[in-house]
Amino acid sequence: MSQTFSDAEIEEEQKHFSNVIATFQQYAQYSLAANNRRRKDIYTLPQGDKDLLDVLGYRQKLQEVDKAILANAEFLKLIVANPEIFGHDLDSPKDADEEKAGCGTLHEHSHGDVHSHSHSHPHPHNHSHDHSNASQHQRKYKPTDFDMDKLRSTLKQFVRDWSQEGKDERETCYMPMKDALVAHFSDKPSPELRKNIRVLVPGAGLGRLAYDVANLGFACQGNEFSHYMLLASYLILNRTDTIGQYTIYPYVHSFSNLPDRDAMLHPVKIPDVLPSALPAGSNFSLVAGDFEEIYGAEYEEGDVEPQAGQWDAVLTCFFIDTAKNIVNYLRIIHRILAPGGVWINMGPLLWHFENNATNDPSIELDLEEVKILARKIGFVISDERMIDTTYTSNSRSMLGYVYKTAFWTATKA
Repeated sequence: MSQTFSDAEIEEEQKHFSNVIATFQQYAQYSLAANNRRRKDIYTLPQGDKDLLDVLGYRQKLQEVDKAILANAEFLKLIVANPEIFGHDLDSPKDADEEKAGCGTLHEHSHGDVHSHSHSHPHPHNHSHDHSNASQHQRKYKPTDFDMDKLRSTLKQFVRDWSQEGKDERETCYMPMKDALVAHFSDKPSPELRKNIRVLVPGAGLGRLAYDVANLGFACQGNEFSHYMLLASYLILNRTDTIGQYTIYPYVHSFSNLPDRDAMLHPVKIPDVLPSALPAGSNFSLVAGDFEEIYGAEYEEGDVEPQAGQWDAVLTCFFIDTAKNIVNYLRIIHRILAPGGVWINMGPLLWHFENNATNDPSIELDLEEVKILARKIGFVISDERMIDTTYTSNSRSMLGYVYKTAFWTATKA
Protein backbone atom coordinates (compact mmCIF):
# COMPACT_ATOMS: atom_id res chain seq x y z
CA MET A 1 0.00 0.00 0.00
CA SER A 2 1.42 3.35 -1.04
CA GLN A 3 0.86 6.02 1.58
CA THR A 4 1.95 9.59 2.09
CA PHE A 5 1.86 11.41 5.40
CA SER A 6 1.55 15.13 6.01
CA ASP A 7 4.15 17.06 7.97
CA ALA A 8 1.59 17.47 10.74
CA GLU A 9 1.03 13.70 10.96
CA ILE A 10 4.75 13.04 10.99
CA GLU A 11 5.30 15.65 13.69
CA GLU A 12 2.46 14.22 15.78
CA GLU A 13 3.90 10.72 15.64
CA GLN A 14 7.36 12.08 16.44
CA LYS A 15 5.90 13.85 19.46
CA HIS A 16 4.11 10.71 20.64
CA PHE A 17 7.24 8.60 20.27
CA SER A 18 9.25 11.18 22.22
CA ASN A 19 6.66 11.06 24.99
CA VAL A 20 6.89 7.28 25.17
CA ILE A 21 10.69 7.45 25.45
CA ALA A 22 10.36 10.07 28.19
CA THR A 23 7.95 7.80 30.06
CA PHE A 24 10.48 4.96 30.08
CA GLN A 25 13.25 7.31 31.18
CA GLN A 26 11.24 8.85 33.99
CA TYR A 27 9.92 5.59 35.41
CA ALA A 28 12.31 5.62 38.38
CA GLN A 29 11.61 9.23 39.25
CA TYR A 30 7.85 8.73 39.09
CA SER A 31 7.72 5.38 40.89
CA LEU A 32 10.16 6.31 43.65
CA ALA A 33 8.16 9.47 44.32
CA ALA A 34 4.99 7.40 44.64
CA ASN A 35 6.72 5.09 47.12
CA ASN A 36 8.13 8.05 49.01
CA ARG A 37 4.58 9.25 49.59
CA ARG A 38 4.15 6.21 51.84
CA ARG A 39 7.17 7.29 53.88
CA LYS A 40 5.72 10.76 54.32
CA ASP A 41 2.45 9.24 55.48
CA ILE A 42 4.27 7.42 58.27
CA TYR A 43 5.35 10.74 59.75
CA THR A 44 1.74 11.87 60.10
CA LEU A 45 1.06 9.06 62.59
CA PRO A 46 1.39 9.06 66.38
CA GLN A 47 4.69 7.69 67.68
CA GLY A 48 3.02 4.55 69.00
CA ASP A 49 1.68 3.73 65.56
CA LYS A 50 5.12 4.33 64.01
CA ASP A 51 6.66 1.94 66.51
CA LEU A 52 4.16 -0.79 65.65
CA LEU A 53 4.86 -0.34 61.93
CA ASP A 54 8.59 -0.62 62.63
CA VAL A 55 7.94 -3.94 64.39
CA LEU A 56 6.17 -5.10 61.21
CA GLY A 57 9.16 -4.01 59.11
CA TYR A 58 7.05 -1.58 57.06
CA ARG A 59 9.88 0.89 56.43
CA GLN A 60 12.17 -1.95 55.45
CA LYS A 61 9.55 -3.06 52.94
CA LEU A 62 9.55 0.41 51.43
CA GLN A 63 13.32 0.21 51.03
CA GLU A 64 12.97 -3.16 49.30
CA VAL A 65 10.39 -1.66 46.95
CA ASP A 66 12.83 1.16 46.12
CA LYS A 67 15.46 -1.40 45.18
CA ALA A 68 12.98 -3.28 42.99
CA ILE A 69 11.94 -0.05 41.25
CA LEU A 70 15.57 0.79 40.51
CA ALA A 71 16.12 -2.72 39.13
CA ASN A 72 13.09 -2.24 36.85
CA ALA A 73 14.48 1.15 35.79
CA GLU A 74 17.76 -0.42 34.69
CA PHE A 75 15.86 -2.92 32.57
CA LEU A 76 13.64 -0.23 31.07
CA LYS A 77 16.69 1.87 30.19
CA LEU A 78 17.98 -1.01 28.09
CA ILE A 79 14.75 -0.93 26.12
CA VAL A 80 15.13 2.74 25.14
CA ALA A 81 18.91 2.96 25.05
CA ASN A 82 18.92 3.56 21.28
CA PRO A 83 15.48 4.79 20.14
CA GLU A 84 16.92 5.87 16.77
CA ILE A 85 16.74 2.23 15.67
CA PHE A 86 13.03 2.87 15.16
CA GLY A 87 13.71 5.46 12.49
CA HIS A 88 13.03 8.50 14.65
CA ASP A 89 15.54 11.34 14.51
CA LEU A 90 15.75 12.04 18.22
CA ASP A 91 18.24 14.38 19.81
CA SER A 92 19.60 13.12 23.13
CA PRO A 93 17.24 14.29 25.87
CA LYS A 94 18.31 15.24 29.34
CA ASP A 95 18.37 12.23 31.61
CA ALA A 96 15.13 12.31 33.56
CA ASP A 97 17.09 11.38 36.66
CA GLU A 98 18.70 14.83 36.58
CA GLU A 99 15.44 16.21 37.89
CA LYS A 100 15.08 14.83 41.38
CA ALA A 101 11.78 13.64 42.71
CA GLY A 102 12.40 15.12 46.13
CA CYS A 103 13.12 11.62 47.40
CA GLY A 104 16.39 10.65 49.04
CA THR A 105 16.36 7.19 47.45
CA LEU A 106 16.70 8.33 43.81
CA HIS A 107 20.12 7.79 42.23
CA GLU A 108 21.91 8.31 38.91
CA HIS A 109 22.25 5.25 36.68
CA SER A 110 24.04 4.73 33.40
CA HIS A 111 22.24 3.68 30.25
CA GLY A 112 22.68 0.30 28.58
CA ASP A 113 23.88 -0.07 25.01
CA VAL A 114 21.75 -1.59 22.24
CA HIS A 115 22.42 -1.02 18.56
CA SER A 116 20.63 -2.60 15.60
CA HIS A 117 17.01 -3.05 14.61
CA SER A 118 15.20 -5.54 12.42
CA HIS A 119 11.48 -4.70 12.66
CA SER A 120 9.72 -3.51 9.51
CA HIS A 121 8.18 -0.04 9.42
CA PRO A 122 5.69 0.83 6.67
CA HIS A 123 5.50 4.49 7.76
CA PRO A 124 8.11 6.98 6.58
CA HIS A 125 9.79 8.14 9.80
CA ASN A 126 13.12 9.41 8.53
CA HIS A 127 12.72 13.07 7.60
CA SER A 128 15.00 16.05 7.38
CA HIS A 129 12.82 18.72 8.97
CA ASP A 130 13.96 20.33 12.24
CA HIS A 131 13.17 18.35 15.38
CA SER A 132 14.54 20.91 17.83
CA ASN A 133 11.06 21.69 19.11
CA ALA A 134 10.33 18.00 19.58
CA SER A 135 13.59 17.60 21.48
CA GLN A 136 12.70 20.52 23.73
CA HIS A 137 9.27 19.00 24.26
CA GLN A 138 10.86 15.69 25.23
CA ARG A 139 13.04 17.32 27.88
CA LYS A 140 10.04 19.03 29.40
CA TYR A 141 7.45 16.28 29.02
CA LYS A 142 6.05 14.99 32.28
CA PRO A 143 4.49 11.53 31.87
CA THR A 144 0.88 11.25 32.95
CA ASP A 145 -0.58 8.57 35.20
CA PHE A 146 -2.02 7.04 32.03
CA ASP A 147 1.47 6.91 30.44
CA MET A 148 2.90 5.19 33.51
CA ASP A 149 0.01 2.75 33.64
CA LYS A 150 0.88 1.66 30.09
CA LEU A 151 4.49 1.18 31.12
CA ARG A 152 3.56 -0.85 34.19
CA SER A 153 1.29 -2.95 31.97
CA THR A 154 4.25 -3.59 29.67
CA LEU A 155 6.21 -5.07 32.58
CA LYS A 156 3.28 -7.38 33.35
CA GLN A 157 3.05 -8.31 29.68
CA PHE A 158 6.62 -9.61 29.91
CA VAL A 159 5.43 -12.01 32.60
CA ARG A 160 2.54 -13.23 30.45
CA ASP A 161 4.54 -13.68 27.27
CA TRP A 162 8.11 -14.47 28.26
CA SER A 163 8.30 -16.00 31.75
CA GLN A 164 7.83 -19.40 33.31
CA GLU A 165 5.49 -17.78 35.83
CA GLY A 166 3.17 -16.65 33.04
CA LYS A 167 3.07 -20.03 31.32
CA ASP A 168 -0.31 -21.21 32.62
CA GLU A 169 -2.09 -17.99 31.68
CA ARG A 170 -0.28 -17.81 28.35
CA GLU A 171 -1.02 -21.38 27.35
CA THR A 172 -4.69 -21.08 28.33
CA CYS A 173 -4.95 -18.57 25.48
CA TYR A 174 -2.29 -19.58 23.00
CA MET A 175 -2.52 -23.37 23.10
CA PRO A 176 -6.12 -23.64 21.78
CA MET A 177 -5.22 -21.25 18.98
CA LYS A 178 -2.07 -23.15 18.03
CA ASP A 179 -3.92 -26.47 18.19
CA ALA A 180 -6.65 -25.13 15.91
CA LEU A 181 -4.06 -23.83 13.45
CA VAL A 182 -2.27 -27.16 13.28
CA ALA A 183 -5.59 -28.99 12.93
CA HIS A 184 -6.70 -26.79 10.06
CA PHE A 185 -3.51 -27.62 8.17
CA SER A 186 -3.45 -31.27 9.21
CA ASP A 187 -2.30 -32.20 5.70
CA LYS A 188 0.99 -30.53 6.66
CA PRO A 189 1.89 -32.60 9.74
CA SER A 190 5.52 -31.51 10.14
CA PRO A 191 7.21 -28.11 10.50
CA GLU A 192 9.16 -28.71 7.30
CA LEU A 193 5.90 -28.83 5.32
CA ARG A 194 4.47 -25.61 6.78
CA LYS A 195 7.08 -23.10 5.67
CA ASN A 196 4.88 -21.71 2.88
CA ILE A 197 1.76 -21.32 5.04
CA ARG A 198 1.51 -17.61 5.87
CA VAL A 199 0.07 -16.68 9.27
CA LEU A 200 -0.67 -13.15 10.47
CA VAL A 201 -0.97 -12.23 14.17
CA PRO A 202 -2.36 -8.67 14.52
CA GLY A 203 -2.01 -7.06 17.93
CA ALA A 204 1.07 -9.19 18.54
CA GLY A 205 2.11 -7.37 21.72
CA LEU A 206 5.49 -8.68 22.84
CA GLY A 207 5.44 -11.30 20.11
CA ARG A 208 5.20 -14.63 21.94
CA LEU A 209 2.20 -16.04 20.08
CA ALA A 210 3.76 -15.12 16.73
CA TYR A 211 7.06 -16.61 17.87
CA ASP A 212 5.37 -19.86 18.91
CA VAL A 213 3.58 -20.08 15.56
CA ALA A 214 6.88 -19.60 13.73
CA ASN A 215 8.39 -22.26 15.96
CA LEU A 216 5.78 -24.68 14.61
CA GLY A 217 7.18 -24.12 11.13
CA PHE A 218 4.68 -21.59 9.78
CA ALA A 219 5.75 -18.36 8.08
CA CYS A 220 4.47 -15.95 10.71
CA GLN A 221 4.23 -12.19 10.78
CA GLY A 222 3.18 -10.22 13.85
CA ASN A 223 1.74 -6.74 13.64
CA GLU A 224 1.78 -4.25 16.50
CA PHE A 225 0.87 -0.58 16.84
CA SER A 226 1.89 0.35 20.41
CA HIS A 227 5.31 1.97 20.81
CA TYR A 228 5.49 0.49 24.30
CA MET A 229 5.10 -3.02 22.91
CA LEU A 230 7.37 -2.43 19.92
CA LEU A 231 10.25 -1.05 21.97
CA ALA A 232 9.96 -3.84 24.53
CA SER A 233 9.60 -6.63 21.98
CA TYR A 234 12.68 -5.44 20.12
CA LEU A 235 14.83 -5.97 23.21
CA ILE A 236 13.46 -9.40 24.02
CA LEU A 237 13.52 -10.67 20.43
CA ASN A 238 16.75 -9.13 19.17
CA ARG A 239 18.96 -8.33 22.15
CA THR A 240 18.61 -11.40 24.34
CA ASP A 241 21.44 -13.90 24.59
CA THR A 242 20.44 -16.25 27.40
CA ILE A 243 17.37 -17.66 29.10
CA GLY A 244 16.55 -15.69 32.25
CA GLN A 245 18.85 -12.85 31.22
CA TYR A 246 16.69 -10.12 32.77
CA THR A 247 15.06 -9.87 36.19
CA ILE A 248 12.04 -7.63 36.72
CA TYR A 249 9.67 -6.83 39.58
CA PRO A 250 6.33 -6.24 37.85
CA TYR A 251 4.10 -6.12 40.94
CA VAL A 252 5.82 -3.52 43.15
CA HIS A 253 3.58 -0.64 42.12
CA SER A 254 0.57 -1.48 44.27
CA PHE A 255 0.31 -2.53 47.92
CA SER A 256 -3.35 -3.61 47.66
CA ASN A 257 -4.74 -7.16 47.88
CA LEU A 258 -1.44 -8.77 48.87
CA PRO A 259 -1.45 -11.87 51.07
CA ASP A 260 2.22 -11.37 51.96
CA ARG A 261 5.30 -9.38 51.03
CA ASP A 262 6.52 -11.92 48.50
CA ALA A 263 3.38 -11.50 46.41
CA MET A 264 4.58 -7.97 45.62
CA LEU A 265 8.35 -8.29 45.72
CA HIS A 266 9.08 -11.61 44.07
CA PRO A 267 11.36 -11.33 41.03
CA VAL A 268 10.45 -12.66 37.60
CA LYS A 269 13.16 -13.81 35.21
CA ILE A 270 12.71 -13.42 31.46
CA PRO A 271 12.77 -14.90 28.94
CA ASP A 272 11.88 -18.54 29.60
CA VAL A 273 13.02 -19.51 26.09
CA LEU A 274 15.72 -18.08 23.86
CA PRO A 275 13.98 -16.15 21.04
CA SER A 276 16.96 -16.55 18.73
CA ALA A 277 16.74 -20.34 18.99
CA LEU A 278 14.13 -20.73 16.26
CA PRO A 279 14.90 -23.62 13.90
CA ALA A 280 17.06 -22.86 10.88
CA GLY A 281 14.99 -21.51 8.01
CA SER A 282 12.24 -20.12 10.24
CA ASN A 283 10.24 -17.22 8.83
CA PHE A 284 9.29 -14.81 11.64
CA SER A 285 8.82 -11.05 11.37
CA LEU A 286 7.16 -8.18 13.20
CA VAL A 287 5.68 -5.22 11.35
CA ALA A 288 5.05 -1.94 13.16
CA GLY A 289 1.99 0.10 12.36
CA ASP A 290 -1.78 0.35 12.35
CA PHE A 291 -3.55 -2.86 11.31
CA GLU A 292 -6.12 -1.07 9.16
CA GLU A 293 -3.56 1.13 7.42
CA ILE A 294 -1.14 -1.69 6.62
CA TYR A 295 -3.54 -4.49 5.72
CA GLY A 296 -6.73 -2.63 4.93
CA ALA A 297 -6.12 -0.60 1.78
CA GLU A 298 -6.77 -1.85 -1.70
CA TYR A 299 -3.75 -2.89 -3.73
CA GLU A 300 -2.01 -0.14 -5.67
CA GLU A 301 0.57 -0.63 -8.39
CA GLY A 302 4.03 -0.35 -6.90
CA ASP A 303 3.08 -1.73 -3.51
CA VAL A 304 5.83 -3.86 -1.98
CA GLU A 305 3.39 -6.46 -0.73
CA PRO A 306 -0.27 -6.69 -1.74
CA GLN A 307 -2.40 -8.09 1.06
CA ALA A 308 -5.64 -9.34 -0.49
CA GLY A 309 -5.80 -13.13 -0.48
CA GLN A 310 -2.21 -13.46 0.68
CA TRP A 311 -2.67 -14.94 4.17
CA ASP A 312 -3.55 -18.55 4.92
CA ALA A 313 -4.45 -17.85 8.55
CA VAL A 314 -5.11 -14.87 10.83
CA LEU A 315 -4.88 -15.34 14.61
CA THR A 316 -6.52 -12.66 16.77
CA CYS A 317 -5.93 -12.96 20.52
CA PHE A 318 -7.44 -10.20 22.69
CA PHE A 319 -7.49 -8.07 19.54
CA ILE A 320 -10.85 -7.54 17.82
CA ASP A 321 -12.15 -5.31 20.64
CA THR A 322 -9.42 -2.77 19.83
CA ALA A 323 -11.46 -1.80 16.77
CA LYS A 324 -13.11 1.55 16.34
CA ASN A 325 -15.19 -0.02 13.58
CA ILE A 326 -15.45 -3.79 14.02
CA VAL A 327 -17.12 -4.07 10.61
CA ASN A 328 -13.94 -2.88 8.93
CA TYR A 329 -11.73 -5.16 11.06
CA LEU A 330 -13.68 -8.25 10.02
CA ARG A 331 -13.89 -7.11 6.40
CA ILE A 332 -10.09 -6.71 6.29
CA ILE A 333 -9.48 -10.13 7.87
CA HIS A 334 -11.82 -11.72 5.32
CA ARG A 335 -10.24 -9.89 2.37
CA ILE A 336 -6.62 -10.72 3.21
CA LEU A 337 -7.32 -14.42 3.77
CA ALA A 338 -6.77 -16.79 0.87
CA PRO A 339 -9.76 -18.89 -0.23
CA GLY A 340 -10.29 -21.55 2.43
CA GLY A 341 -8.09 -19.62 4.84
CA VAL A 342 -8.82 -19.71 8.56
CA TRP A 343 -9.44 -17.00 11.14
CA ILE A 344 -8.86 -18.18 14.71
CA ASN A 345 -10.10 -15.84 17.43
CA MET A 346 -9.91 -15.74 21.19
CA GLY A 347 -10.73 -12.82 23.43
CA PRO A 348 -13.30 -10.71 25.24
CA LEU A 349 -15.24 -7.71 23.98
CA LEU A 350 -13.76 -4.94 26.10
CA TRP A 351 -14.26 -2.24 23.49
CA HIS A 352 -11.20 -0.05 23.83
CA PHE A 353 -12.76 3.13 22.47
CA GLU A 354 -16.04 2.96 24.38
CA ASN A 355 -16.72 6.31 26.07
CA ASN A 356 -13.40 7.68 24.81
CA ALA A 357 -12.43 11.30 25.39
CA THR A 358 -10.81 11.77 21.98
CA ASN A 359 -14.00 11.85 19.88
CA ASP A 360 -13.01 8.65 18.08
CA PRO A 361 -15.89 6.60 16.68
CA SER A 362 -16.66 3.35 18.45
CA ILE A 363 -18.97 0.59 17.26
CA GLU A 364 -19.68 -1.73 20.20
CA LEU A 365 -21.41 -5.03 19.40
CA ASP A 366 -22.30 -7.90 21.69
CA LEU A 367 -20.90 -11.35 21.04
CA GLU A 368 -23.91 -12.63 19.15
CA GLU A 369 -23.86 -9.57 16.90
CA VAL A 370 -20.15 -10.07 16.17
CA LYS A 371 -20.79 -13.65 15.07
CA ILE A 372 -23.75 -12.66 12.89
CA LEU A 373 -21.62 -9.91 11.34
CA ALA A 374 -18.81 -12.39 10.64
CA ARG A 375 -21.22 -14.70 8.86
CA LYS A 376 -22.67 -11.83 6.82
CA ILE A 377 -19.16 -10.85 5.72
CA GLY A 378 -18.49 -14.40 4.53
CA PHE A 379 -17.09 -16.53 7.35
CA VAL A 380 -18.20 -20.01 8.28
CA ILE A 381 -17.75 -20.27 12.05
CA SER A 382 -17.06 -23.56 13.81
CA ASP A 383 -15.60 -24.89 17.07
CA GLU A 384 -17.27 -22.17 19.13
CA ARG A 385 -16.64 -22.22 22.87
CA MET A 386 -16.00 -20.02 25.87
CA ILE A 387 -12.66 -20.14 27.70
CA ASP A 388 -12.09 -18.60 31.13
CA THR A 389 -8.75 -16.83 31.49
CA THR A 390 -6.96 -14.04 33.28
CA TYR A 391 -4.82 -11.40 31.56
CA THR A 392 -1.49 -10.19 32.99
CA SER A 393 -2.71 -11.23 36.41
CA ASN A 394 -0.59 -11.59 39.54
CA SER A 395 -1.37 -15.18 40.44
CA ARG A 396 -0.45 -14.49 44.07
CA SER A 397 -2.82 -11.56 44.50
CA MET A 398 -6.01 -11.64 46.59
CA LEU A 399 -7.86 -10.14 43.61
CA GLY A 400 -8.11 -11.44 40.08
CA TYR A 401 -10.28 -10.68 37.07
CA VAL A 402 -11.42 -13.58 34.90
CA TYR A 403 -12.48 -13.04 31.30
CA LYS A 404 -15.01 -15.38 29.75
CA THR A 405 -13.40 -15.23 26.34
CA ALA A 406 -14.97 -16.27 23.06
CA PHE A 407 -13.04 -18.79 20.99
CA TRP A 408 -13.82 -19.87 17.43
CA THR A 409 -12.32 -20.92 14.14
CA ALA A 410 -13.82 -19.45 11.00
CA THR A 411 -13.04 -20.25 7.39
CA LYS A 412 -13.35 -17.93 4.45
CA ALA A 413 -16.31 -19.10 2.41
